[in-house]
Amino acid sequence: MSDEELIVKIRSGDKSAELELLKRYQIKVKKKASGFFLHGGEREDLEQVGMMAVCSAIHSFKEGGAGFSSYASVCIENAVKDAIRKSVGAKQQALNNFVPIVEVVERAEYAVNPEDELIRLESRDEFLKKISKILSSFEFKIMVMYLEGMSVGDISVAVEKPQKSVSNALCRAKNKLEKVYLQEE
Repeated sequence: MSDEELIVKIRSGDKSAELELLKRYQIKVKKKASGFFLHGGEREDLEQVGMMAVCSAIHSFKEGGAGFSSYASVCIENAVKDAIRKSVGAKQQALNNFVPIVEVVERAEYAVNPEDELIRLESRDEFLKKISKILSSFEFKIMVMYLEGMSVGDISVAVEKPQKSVSNALCRAKNKLEKVYLQEE
């Protein structure tokens, strides 16, 4: 039985269908959570956040768009990242204290030396701090997700806003940043 068929059963009140769907996504949640580090927390905390995201995705999924698997994956990843952001607290540090382990390995492979890598990370931190002061919180969130490589469609699903709103926020953010950086030159 497909995920979408199980969702139809869940919406008709079938609790066993919900348990089945949650069991299917346990491994996916564990894989997503294992790629991140939560300072002061345990991997199980991130797994629990991921499973709550699956529950939420089950009840917020709308047919006609992406399949449930894609939708759930975005929800899981964003919930895990959001939990990490919240554990850090400050807006300027929102996305600087978590890094997928795969990215750490890739950085290590391409880094010329530790000093160069430190300079690159500090430059990224400074850039994010600077743009967080220029952009609205929504624009900042959209821009960071975009810089992480997410598509407008994925961002739209993650922030639960229409693609047009996300696209407009991204345009505004780019225009603001362009004006600021052109003034500096």
